[in-house]
Amino acid sequence: MYTIDKPYFFEQVINRSRFICSLYPIIDIKEANNILNAIKKQYYDATHNCYAYIIGDTGEITKNSDDKEPAQTAGIVIYDVLRKNNLTNVLAIVTRYYGGIKLGAGGLIRAYRSSTSKAVTQAELLEITLCLVIEITCDYTYSNIIKNLFREEQELEKNFADQVTFQYLIIASDKDKMIEKITSITKNTATIKIVKEITQPFKNLS
Repeated sequence: MYTIDKPYFFEQVINRSRFICSLYPIIDIKEANNILNAIKKQYYDATHNCYAYIIGDTGEITKNSDDKEPAQTAGIVIYDVLRKNNLTNVLAIVTRYYGGIKLGAGGLIRAYRSSTSKAVTQAELLEITLCLVIEITCDYTYSNIIKNLFREEQELEKNFADQVTFQYLIIASDKDKMIEKITSITKNTATIKIVKEITQPFKNLS
C-alpha cells in the first residue's frame, strides 16, 4: 500500500459550487480528528465538509462521512478514490461551498470523485514497505566507506567508542546484499545485527 509525503490541496468550481480537497498524511484516528476539527474551523462557513480516511498497514481502519449531503454521494465516493489508489494513512476532506445550482446525485458523485482524484494525482506516493534497522559496528578506518553505502536520511544513530557504531534503515529485501557489501568492505571485521523490523513509508532507499 501507499501513503503520501505531505498535505496536498486541489480546488475547482463546478456549476458555481466550490470544491476544495484537502489531502493529509495521518498516523492514527486522533490525528485524523484533530485535522478534521481544524479544517471545519478554517472553513466554518462552508456548506459541507465531507471526508474519508484509511489507516493501518493493511488499511484496516476506515471511516467516511457525507456531512449532510445526500447519502452515498460524498463520503463513500471519497473513500473509493483512496481505496482504488491503494492508499492508507491518508485523510481526504472535500469542502463544498454551495453555489445555488443543484448538481443532483450523479453530479455530486462526479464532483467529489474528481476533486479527490485530482488531489491524489498531485501527490507523491510513498510505498509502505517492511524495513529493518541494521546496526553496524566497525573500526574507524571503515567508517567513511560504510557511510557512503547509505543515504543521509537512512542514518538513524551513531555512537563513538573504541569502535564506531551506526544504525541505518534499510529495505528488508536489501538485507543480504547490504550485509555482503559491508562484510567485503570491512574484510569481515564488522559486527552486523538486525535491531528490529518496522513498516516505513518512503520513496526509495536503494
